Order: sequence, then structure tokens, then C-alpha cells
Amino acid sequence: MSDTILVLNAGSSSIKFQLFGLEPSGRLARQLKGQVEGVGGQNPRLVVADASDRPVFQEACPPARTADLEAAQELLGSWLVGHLGAVPVAVGHRVVHGGPDFAMPMLVDDALIERLAKFAPLAPLHQPNNLAPIRSIRARRPDLPQVACFDTAFHRGHPEIADRFAIPDSLHQEGVRRYGFHGLSYEYVASRLPEMAPAMAAGRVVALHLGSGCSACALVDGRSVDSTMGFTALDGLPMGTRPGQLDPGVVLYLMQKGQDADAIQHLLYHDCGLKGLSGISNDVRELLTSGQPGAGLALDYFAYRTGQAIAALGASMGGIDGIVFTAGIGENSAPMREKIATRCAWLGLVLDPERNATHGPRITGPASRIPAFVIPTDEEQMIARHTLATLQATKGQPG
Repeated sequence: MSDTILVLNAGSSSIKFQLFGLEPSGRLARQLKGQVEGVGGQNPRLVVADASDRPVFQEACPPARTADLEAAQELLGSWLVGHLGAVPVAVGHRVVHGGPDFAMPMLVDDALIERLAKFAPLAPLHQPNNLAPIRSIRARRPDLPQVACFDTAFHRGHPEIADRFAIPDSLHQEGVRRYGFHGLSYEYVASRLPEMAPAMAAGRVVALHLGSGCSACALVDGRSVDSTMGFTALDGLPMGTRPGQLDPGVVLYLMQKGQDADAIQHLLYHDCGLKGLSGISNDVRELLTSGQPGAGLALDYFAYRTGQAIAALGASMGGIDGIVFTAGIGENSAPMREKIATRCAWLGLVLDPERNATHGPRITGPASRIPAFVIPTDEEQMIARHTLATLQATKGQPG
């Protein structure tokens, strides 16, 4: 068995993983992928497939062994060691918030964990869960290298004017600023563009990460120069259960009505977005097949705000040379791509219906003034690359 790198992406009720082998050529080859799902529930399962999605292992797990993310990580680790016969040479983690200081992946130590824990209030759905398996592995195998890869890092090169709020400088110095998220996804998309669309890659691109969480990013020559997400992962585009752009006066209004911070946080992270607008669901697939007026309103609103964001990022870049759709909705929902493209007709964007229906990769026709592509994202591949590069920069590690 070759040396391997394990990539973990811990969510609220699951731990997704992928395992990459280190080939003699230095290439990373995906070997396994899967998840422990239903963490904290009554019917948890471990599901594993190979790189071609063929089932490798599937089994119900004792709820006591998956009561929380740390326990689930231990169960997953035991299965992997038993399956592989060896411990991975390193573990790479997605960490949503790296704050103002971290512009590159970092080798984990105790001090880093404590610094990252301070950002939990800025990403309450993500940061504590991202850190849970890091703490668990650190406690049980302190000699196993772990690398934290930040969703904010790709955006750290923004011009200052793009990351400022119109607030006193003292608050900016405290770290109240625009950070941007989904950076690992955008970094992967930027790495694929030169081979898929070289002329477009060297220009001004709006990349749309549209999934349960949504954002848009302005890329100039493959570098992020602006993003719709800000201080937290609530800002910008409407999402599955998050509102996106919101007048802060709404929060003051809710406070004046007597709601406390916990209630408002729950509302903004769990009950808004497509779910709140439609009154039905946060799932685009369900809304597209619903005949309820709320479903149509939610989808039209989503496309309307996404179109506005594309225009705004075009203003940041001084023009738009192409658009990329990625993530769950962006990669798989031809109707939503069509709705958004209709909002971009003023750019001369013309979809090719057949290409759009088959998900591209290029989904515009010859009459389109600018191209649009569908590029499946691969955050785990990006994390594995960063983990390997960090190991190679550390004396005595493989690679």
C-alpha cells in the first residue's frame, strides 16, 4: 500500500472523507471516498466507495460510537487503518474561517487550534465542527501531521477597498472586515480554467459557487479580487437556509421585538433563504417541481440576486470575460442556470439549450458574446494538494 493522505470535511451531522494515494510520480490519486452520516442520530451509517463510485463498504454504526463528531472520526479512523493496514502520512482538513492572519494552509499545532476556535462565532455552523476531528486526532495521535486548509485564504489578496466596511477603523483593526468564503472551491476552479478555457482564464471571470451555501467570486487572471460573502457566511447571495444580503436594520428590529442573539442566529442560519421565501423547502430540486407560488418566488429571487451579484463583480473587475457555474446547483441544475443566464442577457450571454441540458462543460453557443462553463468543483482534491505541499515544505516528509 502506497503512502496516503486523508482529507476530512466535517459538517454538522456528517464527516465526509476522501483518501488519496501518493504515486511515485508525485501525482495524487483518489482511492476512496465516503462519509459517516447521521452523526448524533439514531441511524448512523458508514458509507465508502472507490474513486469510480463503486461501493466498497456500507454498514450501520452503533449510535454510541457516533454520538458526536469526535466519536465518529475515531470510528472512521479505525475502519481506515483496518482497511489500509497503515495510518495515513497526513490528514488535511477544510476549515471555513482562517481570519485575517492565515493566507495559506498551516500545519496544525495546539496554538493554531486555539486561534481558530476564536472564529467560531463568525462561522457557527462550520468552525466548531471543522475543529472537532482536528482536536480528536491531535489528542490520540499527536505525531500525525495535520494541515488546516482555509476557505478564506484564497481571498486574502483582495485590494483593501474590497474588504473594508464603512465602519470606524478601530473595528477594522479588530478584524471586522470582508473575508469571503468557498475559497477552496474557487481555487480549484481557477486551477482548471487554463486547460478548459485559456483565453477566459487570463481574463475577468465571475465564478458562481451555488449549493446549499452560495457565493460569487471575481477572478482576474485566476486570482480572487472580490467576493459576495463578507464577515460571516451569511452575506451575499441567498442560500438554502441563509438570507444573503440583508439590511442590518432587520437585526436591530428583531432585537427591539425581544429576540436574543441565539434566536436571531438560528433564524438567519436555519430559517431564511430559499426555505424562508418558499415556505416549502431549501432544496432547489423540490422547488422546481412544486406548483406552489412560494417556490416560484424563491427561485426567481435566487436568480434575480445572482444576476445582480454578477453585475456588481463585473464592476469590480471593469468587465466580464466569462462566467463559471460550480457546486451542487451550479453543476446540476440546468433550469437554474437558464434563469440566471436570462438575467445576464445584457452581457450578450446566450445559452445553448442542448449544451446546458447536458451540463456542458461549455454551455453557451456561438452567438454568445461571452462564454459560460460548468466546472465541477473538487475541494477535497485542493485540500490534498495543499496538504502534500505543506508536507514537502516540512523536512523529512514524503514527496
